[in-house]
Amino acid sequence: MKIDLNSDLGESFGSWQMGNDSEILKIVSSANIACGFHAGDPKGILYTVKKAHQCNVAIGAHVAYPDLVGFGRRNMDLSYEELYADVLYQISALDGICRSIGTQVTYVKPHGALYNTIAHNLKQAQAVVDAIKAINKHLYLVALAGSPLVEFAQAQGLQVISEAFADRAYQADGTLVSRKLTGAVLHDLDQIAKRVVNMIKTGGVISIDGHFTKICAESICLHGDTQGSLEIAQKITEELTKENICIDSFCTSKKGVQ
Repeated sequence: MKIDLNSDLGESFGSWQMGNDSEILKIVSSANIACGFHAGDPKGILYTVKKAHQCNVAIGAHVAYPDLVGFGRRNMDLSYEELYADVLYQISALDGICRSIGTQVTYVKPHGALYNTIAHNLKQAQAVVDAIKAINKHLYLVALAGSPLVEFAQAQGLQVISEAFADRAYQADGTLVSRKLTGAVLHDLDQIAKRVVNMIKTGGVISIDGHFTKICAESICLHGDTQGSLEIAQKITEELTKENICIDSFCTSKKGVQ
């Protein structure tokens, strides 16, 4: 059995440091690298891109609403033209940095409020899909497992990777519990690690209200800004190894980006 592990990286800004990119990159198989709209500065982004390339980790554009103050977690009612241009700009910027060192962006994963909004708001989703196709129709799109976005983007020719979250609680309908609510983010190492294994083996997760919820996950996200993120990643890797589950990027197991 194989699973992709991805993490949100490159999110430090100037003297403000977030996460431990160097150590996380030794564990994950895919890196969602900030593009400067919700987090990240050029120097830090370049550093993370170089480290990901050295670790042979797939690089994805972690695109977001233009919301540095809110860390990209506030909803924004952008027009199609605004959102299309914003996503186009972010992918282009990160891919330019990648190509300067001999690598490239292979997938796109929206961040925060944008991720959650386009999972169901197909008007905004259209702008994101069109921007991706304008850059490279072979880029993968990482989307919330079971959301309308998955089939919507596939119908337009994109390769979509269904994603689940290691440290986030789920509602019975497969949506994520709002971060505003108690219990939305999990912190117990053993609980998180065993939960990831169960996701892979059973194809689902126990929701916050105790119901089994089906989730078809091709990639598992480990949030880089969660307290103890490195320890969580290490514990998950340990548990996966015990269960003979290999960590491998979807970019290496499917048709490559052209």
